[in-house]
Amino acid sequence: MRNFLSTIFSGLSLILAWGTHSPVFYFLAIFFGVWFLVPEFLRSIKSFHFDMHLLMGVAITGAIAIHQWSEAATVSFLFSLALSLEQWSLRRAHQAMTSLMVLAPNAANVIEPRRGEIPIESVHLNEVILIRPGERIPLDGVITSGSSYVDESMLTGESARVSKQAGDAVFAGTLNQEGALECRVTKTSDDTMLARIQKLVKEACMQRSGSEQWVDSFAKVYTPLMFIFALLVMLFPPLFFGQPWLAWIYRGLVVLVIACPCALVIATPVAIISGMTLAAARGILIKSGVYLEDIGRIQALALDKTGTLTYGKPTVQRIVPFQGHTEEELLERAVALEEGSEHPLARAIRAYHPHVQTQRATHFQAIKGKGAQAIYKGKLFWIGSHRFMHEVGQETEEIHHKALELEDAGHSVVAIGNEHHVCGLISVADAPRDGLKEVIKQLRQVGIKEMIMLTGDNEPTAHALAKMLGIKYFSQMLPEDKLNQIIELKKQWKKVAMVGDGINDAPAMAMAHLGIAMGVRGSDVILETSDITLISDDLAQLPWLMRYSRRVLAVIKQNIWFALGIKLLFVMLALSQLATLWMAIAADTGATLLVVFNAMRLLHNKS
Repeated sequence: MRNFLSTIFSGLSLILAWGTHSPVFYFLAIFFGVWFLVPEFLRSIKSFHFDMHLLMGVAITGAIAIHQWSEAATVSFLFSLALSLEQWSLRRAHQAMTSLMVLAPNAANVIEPRRGEIPIESVHLNEVILIRPGERIPLDGVITSGSSYVDESMLTGESARVSKQAGDAVFAGTLNQEGALECRVTKTSDDTMLARIQKLVKEACMQRSGSEQWVDSFAKVYTPLMFIFALLVMLFPPLFFGQPWLAWIYRGLVVLVIACPCALVIATPVAIISGMTLAAARGILIKSGVYLEDIGRIQALALDKTGTLTYGKPTVQRIVPFQGHTEEELLERAVALEEGSEHPLARAIRAYHPHVQTQRATHFQAIKGKGAQAIYKGKLFWIGSHRFMHEVGQETEEIHHKALELEDAGHSVVAIGNEHHVCGLISVADAPRDGLKEVIKQLRQVGIKEMIMLTGDNEPTAHALAKMLGIKYFSQMLPEDKLNQIIELKKQWKKVAMVGDGINDAPAMAMAHLGIAMGVRGSDVILETSDITLISDDLAQLPWLMRYSRRVLAVIKQNIWFALGIKLLFVMLALSQLATLWMAIAADTGATLLVVFNAMRLLHNKS
């Protein structure tokens, strides 16, 4: 803000100087223009560091020494304006980033124990808080009572409301839209998902991308070379060809002004922050600009299966009745027989139709490792695996072939029967994510040359999904097996990424050039182990991100070449006596403005 005010005062003084030709106003224009330049200029001299502050300080001092007061005042104002533009653009980009993170409420209504409205910092783990309709959720927790729809767009970038009921997790900063919720607190205020994301966003903004590091390295060589070139312009023609000193000193000062790397320095960071901001708006957290650049260069992609390519929980896929029974009858009997079981397949069957009406089964008897049997509606029924069905001795050739067909497709088969025959089969599997085939197709279109599924699942399950997607696979893999496979991929391809959703994928993700995390909601570790996190839990974001990364890199290259091109043009004009000091700095300021606006277009590229 202070730099902006000094720029205004410098500009007003310059206008008055042009109107009155008063040396006082020229002096004031210079004074306010260099107010923030002088400390940096002196530091650069002391450390013998060739940077834009040294270049501009020498140019303004030289213009004053040869009594070019108007030029010195104009250069001072325009350089101050360029610095203000740089600060404004970076501040705007940072504000766009931080505005994505809607802050959670400062207070929470604790009802167990009854403590009323207290600061969120004072809320302890396992206390129960009340969230009314229309309120933002103050802390991460698990719903103990009530149901509602919650807007999680500030975390995931997805506008669709999420249905929540008892047992579901909720996150700080998200919006409770309908019913009142009572939630048991699972994270303190400094450890919520929102707090961790905010911390990582701040850290990401502080890290420099590969392009930024290249510009820094280039500027360290470019700036002293331009300083030496400007000295040669000042000294060589007068010393060896008898040219007038003042004319060539002036041209050397023009070269110094042209050499100022304002536009070059600002070209990359604004583009990187703008790119990371839009990605965050879509539910993609990128820990550094390095990873934003790298994702567009990926050639090989390894993907975990469970929780990445699939939803990570078994669901009922097929209900196949036999002997004249109906799907409703099969489901009703299965729910009754599985009522007390905590087996994943039993939970999947109960969840498939949670409101199915059943009578309570009696005389329940578990058959360890195989299934169970009970009396339901006065008749004995059994439920169990394909092996159990075979042991019962009721499996016909038709039923056997159908069970094998389902198992070949990667499904787990649950059979239901009575004392006389098999009533039917229910197949349960971890379902592939919606639109997965299209995602794989798009990944190939954006240039992924190799895609491999790495899974700990058995061979038939892995084969069925890989065949459907048309990708290679390795099954029954331990974490170290996945790690070794990534090492092999890195020998074949320049850039390899690993996509996973859990701690068992962490070694492989760390070994890959890029670790991409799925299913971050509810995970304590995955944010720390990944380079890119798909908070929205949507694999379809990957091809978009790869295209967008290349767009960011293209904008950075446009900005760098444009900034260098302007400088080359004005060096030629200066040597031809066609450029003045104020024209040179005006061109540099204009170039700074153009590269800023070009970079900030990335905030609106949502295609």
